[in-house]
Amino acid sequence: MIARLDWTTTPLGAFGSWSPALRTTVGLMLGSRAQIVMFWGPDYVALYNDAYAPTIGNKHPRALGRPAAENWSELWDDLEPLLRQVRETGETFHAKDRPFYIERHGYPETVYFDISYSAVFDETDAVAGVLCIVSETTERVIGERLVRESEKRFRTMANQAPVMMWLTNATGYCEYLNRLWYDYTGQTEADALGFGWLEATHPDDKQMAADIFLAANAAHRPFRIEYRIRRADGAYRWAIDAGAPRHSETGEFLGYIGSVVDIDERHEAERQARESEARFQAIANSIDQMVWSTRPDGFHDYYNARWYEFTGVPPGSTDGEGWNGLFHPDDQERAWTVWRHSLRTGAPYHIEYRLRHHSGVYRWVLGRAQAVRDADGRITRWFGSCTDIQDIVDAREVLARSREELELEIERRTARLLEAEGAMRQMQKMDAVGQLTGGIAHDFNNMLSVVISGLQLLDKRLARGETDVQRYIDGALDGARRAAALTHRLLAFSRQQPLDPKVVEPGSLVAGMSELLTRALGERIETRIVAAAHLWRIHSDPGQLENAVLNLAVNARDAMPDGGRLTIDCSNVYVDEEEARCYDLPAGEYVTIAVADTGEGMSEEVVARAFDPFFTTKGVGRGTGLGLSQVFGFVRQSGGHVKIESAVDEGTTVRMYLPRYYGEEPGQRLPRAIDATLPHGSPAEIILVVEDDPRVRAYAVEVLRDLGYTVVEAGSGADALPIAIAENIALLVTDVVMPVMTGYELAMAARAAKPELPVLFVSGYAPDDALAAGMAGSSGLPMLTKPFAMEHLARKVRAVIDGDG
Repeated sequence: MIARLDWTTTPLGAFGSWSPALRTTVGLMLGSRAQIVMFWGPDYVALYNDAYAPTIGNKHPRALGRPAAENWSELWDDLEPLLRQVRETGETFHAKDRPFYIERHGYPETVYFDISYSAVFDETDAVAGVLCIVSETTERVIGERLVRESEKRFRTMANQAPVMMWLTNATGYCEYLNRLWYDYTGQTEADALGFGWLEATHPDDKQMAADIFLAANAAHRPFRIEYRIRRADGAYRWAIDAGAPRHSETGEFLGYIGSVVDIDERHEAERQARESEARFQAIANSIDQMVWSTRPDGFHDYYNARWYEFTGVPPGSTDGEGWNGLFHPDDQERAWTVWRHSLRTGAPYHIEYRLRHHSGVYRWVLGRAQAVRDADGRITRWFGSCTDIQDIVDAREVLARSREELELEIERRTARLLEAEGAMRQMQKMDAVGQLTGGIAHDFNNMLSVVISGLQLLDKRLARGETDVQRYIDGALDGARRAAALTHRLLAFSRQQPLDPKVVEPGSLVAGMSELLTRALGERIETRIVAAAHLWRIHSDPGQLENAVLNLAVNARDAMPDGGRLTIDCSNVYVDEEEARCYDLPAGEYVTIAVADTGEGMSEEVVARAFDPFFTTKGVGRGTGLGLSQVFGFVRQSGGHVKIESAVDEGTTVRMYLPRYYGEEPGQRLPRAIDATLPHGSPAEIILVVEDDPRVRAYAVEVLRDLGYTVVEAGSGADALPIAIAENIALLVTDVVMPVMTGYELAMAARAAKPELPVLFVSGYAPDDALAAGMAGSSGLPMLTKPFAMEHLARKVRAVIDGDG
């Protein structure tokens, strides 16, 4: 470029007029590969080689041969003093990364150069120019600045990090550790940098940590080490040290960045978990039971050694639902129904079924499982066991056969006992009826006289052709009705049937006995009945209550041989806590029916024994001694109490306490219209009939199917329970007394899964029987007494399904 330029237009003049020193220096400059510019003369005319041209950008080529003040006007104030210093002193000036503010690409920018300015002397040894050798370092300077800023940001961030952080160079030398490292270990920078950080590791872990780190560093691969690190207080704690290689933009390996995290608590928890797992395995594999575990959804993922010993299957072959194939085919659906119910509801799993032994024989086992829940109540696992109970089942069958024989004998003896007890009760009733005979015979003859006389008069009048005979017809009918009512009342006292509790208006019941009592007690006894206003209702067997009142009235009559006054008083009372403790009653509201006489009274000794069976003060042939004991038994079975207040020559009051009934008032429910036909059902209504006696069960099933219901039957509670849970049952009809699982236990288990399931108990015992009262009776569920007619079963089933039972 210098050779092609017309130098005559420049301050230096034609090339041929240049001094030897200028031509020599220019020749050396053009032959060099270094970036060189020379400023000649007092105007600092610029001459430069091709290597320098790119450094001035768009100032080339116009800058060649022109004064520096023209070419670099934007930085002349900065450049001129440097050039003048060299020109005036002749001394060389050096600078590294010297910044200059220049416009070389159409916009101002700051650039950096390494510079060396030297004086060029002419033939007279005077400084004629300044030779500048430059090397632009802008990219490196800016890059290093960015690195420093990035490193500063990294260190600021790292010092705020909750974990210990570090940096190494390519040799593995640690160049940086954040503040947390020094706070945690107590080391200083002098202690830790380089490879000093290894001094903070446990002596037993130091070599291992160094070997793993150096091997990773040599291979430029990530690494992860667990070792013990010394805390500032001297304690060693487990930590994880993890690092990843760093690379430049060009892919050059720069070293590692990594972190150290204290995991001592986790390490200890894992150690304890391993120990716990080992203990669990040791225990699970040492017991005789088969132990298993599942996920929350029921997927089996663990069995102990005993399971595989028992079944003989390969480990893992029964994971998931594979265990289902080991059930006896007859037990499979039942076992899975109960298991799915437990998974759905979280209820404990408890069932007996047959499991295939490794010998190929099916053996009875007891399967049980409990859900494990977290703090929020969510199921996290199921733990269960299977216990071989074949020996127990065999023994149970032997025992069952013995028990059947024993039960037959008990039934025979019970039947004889019940027969004797019924006879005794009937004898007592007939004793009371006998007391009525005289008065009733007199009244009955009077009524028959009215009927006979009326009919005779009617016959005569009609024979004479008279038609005015209505009054004779009315008189005869009235006498017949009165006789029928009296007969009905007598039969009510003498009938034999189980207790049948109903809602009773006690005032109305006692008032209805007025005529009967008057005739039974005779003309010398004044009878007075008093009932409080708004008398509460009770829940009792009205026939038994009438019998109790009659017994007390007859006893009162016998205590007044010369006549007297009998008062029956019905009142509302409240029994407080103190009084309730004396009577062995719950505190609360009661109705009292007090039968008081003005007779001979009783001594304290007689009162103390008055309720004893067969105890009587009457003469031979005048009583069984069962009257008061039966009154006492009836009232206690009705939830009440009987109290005797008496003194010799001061009369006696027998007070019956019967609990108030809190049910709905009469008339609140509309009565069902009486239908001449039996109430029927529909096939959509499924009834489960549970009865261990196949003949009774067959009768009930046939009747219900004839009535249009869909009927499912079972011979035991154990067979019925899965059906009751799984099927859409409209009604469970179950016998109360059954072997193994009673009807009450079946109903309670089924209603635990289906609280709204309707239940109808069927029993061959009276509802006040001890067994029924203790189980079905206390449940508040309806009951049907055997034997029952088809009509009774049809109406009771329909009523219970409709919610009227």
